[in-house]
Amino acid sequence: MELVLEILKAIAYGIIEGITEWLPVSSTGHMILAEQVLKFNLSDEFMEMFRVVIQLGAIMAVVVLYFRKLWPFCGDNGRDSGFARHFKWPTVRLWCKILVASVPAAVLGLLFDDWLDEHLYNSVVVAIMLIVYGVAFLLIERRPRVPKTTKLSRITYGQALAVGLWQVLAMIPGTSRSGATIVGGMLCGMSRPCVSQFTFFLAIPVMAGASGLKLVKFFVKGGSLGINEITVLALGCLVAFAVSILAIRFLMNYVKKHTFTAFGWYRIALGFVVLGIWAAQTFLLA
Repeated sequence: MELVLEILKAIAYGIIEGITEWLPVSSTGHMILAEQVLKFNLSDEFMEMFRVVIQLGAIMAVVVLYFRKLWPFCGDNGRDSGFARHFKWPTVRLWCKILVASVPAAVLGLLFDDWLDEHLYNSVVVAIMLIVYGVAFLLIERRPRVPKTTKLSRITYGQALAVGLWQVLAMIPGTSRSGATIVGGMLCGMSRPCVSQFTFFLAIPVMAGASGLKLVKFFVKGGSLGINEITVLALGCLVAFAVSILAIRFLMNYVKKHTFTAFGWYRIALGFVVLGIWAAQTFLLA
C-alpha cells in the first residue's frame, strides 16, 4: 500500500514537472506547493536529487519532438565532398549557439549549486521571483515592439550569449528557466515562437548537466537507490516525458496567437499564494 501511494505521488510530480518546466511559470514554485500536500516517505537527500533529475523526462520530450531539427548528421547527399557532406551545417551552427548560451549557467552552476540550494531554496525567495518575473512579462508585453529575429537560423551569437546570461538568473529558485530565457530573448529582439523554441533546445545541455551533477553528488554523499526510489524516479521521469510533449505543443501553438500576459498574471497570483502559505506556517502555525 505504501508503494502504491508513492507511485501516485510520483505520477502527480511528473504531471507538475511536465507542465511547469516548459510554461514560464516556475516548476520550483509548483514543487514547493506540491510538497505541502504530497510528501514522499523518502529521504531529504533523495528528494533534493529527485526535483532535478525528473527533468530528464522533460528533456527527452524535446529530443523526440524536434529530433529532425536537432540531429546534425546526414548521409552522403551527392553534392558535397569529404567530411562536410556528413553534416547539416545549419543545425551544427544552431548547436554552436546553444552551447554558447549554455556556458554561463554551466560555469556558475558548478561553482554555486550547493550554496544556492542551501540559502535560496525557500518559499520567500520563490514567491518574490514569481512576482518579479510576472511583472516583467506584463511590462514587456505592454511595450510596442517589432521582433528583429523570427527564425532560429537568424539568431546571432550575441543574442545566444545574452539569453544564456539571462538563464543564469534562473538559478534563483522561482525564476523559471523558461521564463528568464524568454524575457531575455524578447528583450534582445526575438519573437515569441523563436525564443520559445530556442529555450526548449537550450534546456537539453543545461538540464542534462544539472541532472548529472545532482546524481553524482547524491552518490558521492553516500546516497543509494532502493526499489522504492528507483520506481518513483523512473515513473516521475516517464510521466514528465508524456506530459511535456503536450505542454510543448500547447505553448508553441499558444504563442503564435497570444502574448505572455496571462502567464504574467498567473505568476503574480501564484507568488502571493506561496507567500501566504509561508506566512501562515511561520506566524500562525508556529
